[in-house]
Amino acid sequence: MYNITLIPGDGIGPEVADAAKNVVEATGLEVKWDIVNAGLTVYEETGVLVPDKVFKSIEKNKVALKGPITTPVGSGFRSINVMLRKKYNLFSNVRPIRTIPGINTPFKNIDLVIFRENTEGLYSGIEKKSSEDSAEAIKLTTKDASIRIVKEAFSYAEKNNKTKVTIVHKANIMKLTDGLFLDCAREISKNYPNIDLEEVIVDNMCMQLVMNPSQFQVIVTTNLYGDILSDLCAGLVGGLGLVPGANIGNDLAIFEAVHGSAPDIAGKNLANPTAIILSAAMMLNHLGEKEKSNFIVDAVLKTIDEGKFVTRDLGGSASTNDMTNAIIEKLLSLSVD
Repeated sequence: MYNITLIPGDGIGPEVADAAKNVVEATGLEVKWDIVNAGLTVYEETGVLVPDKVFKSIEKNKVALKGPITTPVGSGFRSINVMLRKKYNLFSNVRPIRTIPGINTPFKNIDLVIFRENTEGLYSGIEKKSSEDSAEAIKLTTKDASIRIVKEAFSYAEKNNKTKVTIVHKANIMKLTDGLFLDCAREISKNYPNIDLEEVIVDNMCMQLVMNPSQFQVIVTTNLYGDILSDLCAGLVGGLGLVPGANIGNDLAIFEAVHGSAPDIAGKNLANPTAIILSAAMMLNHLGEKEKSNFIVDAVLKTIDEGKFVTRDLGGSASTNDMTNAIIEKLLSLSVD
């Protein structure tokens, strides 16, 4: 029996979170879900963004699955996602990006994973007004944080028979901060003689990704660059609605759909549940349930490839429930086979 925190989130969050819950249960895994919520909806109802019961649940269960949460742009409260990552030192943001059969994109054979440092850099939130007409932000970079994310990337590469790790930086301009990050990567790479270290400047990386993304296997980078490159890569395979994500620390992990809360279609049974279902598959793999994780991934990929029951953003007309049920049916047939 696994105890897992489920945070439905805002907008379409409750619909897609419920879809993921149903898919996980269809694997036969015994799960006790602790359903607690945070975000804009909770704030409007209670005046509290993240109730204490959410923190207590995460800290007790050590594993959480989270739907999308609304973050205001330009003003209002800071991102709850960023706050949770910093509070629990979830230093490794992991985003697998792969070509999905049945999705019409110009790119084929993409199979890469992005490791994004998740706790510092420009997302440290160290900002101040330097005058009435200017503001400053501090880009915090430490050796400890840099080393541990690079180690995660190389460890993943070694375990998954990858031959190359690409570090993305801007050390030609930011010689102290990105220079430190790059130096740490060079240091760690010496412990992995069978894995090549490739160094690419971030602007060149953007160009390389849209020209020939299949050349990359494992990418490791800083917080801001990782945020940008993750979304860029999601666009290469069909969008954020198809890409899972994980935030992993030493003893706690939160798996999440990284797309927005889409309030315009909330409650209409139209949302694509793929991202959070694949995030749930990552969660099961993290828990050691690799076979069940693989069943979920295969069921999702086969459902999308067949194209009979996919939501309208994928070119179909299926509802959220229709697509979820099709994935479950495919999952059950795979597990029986």
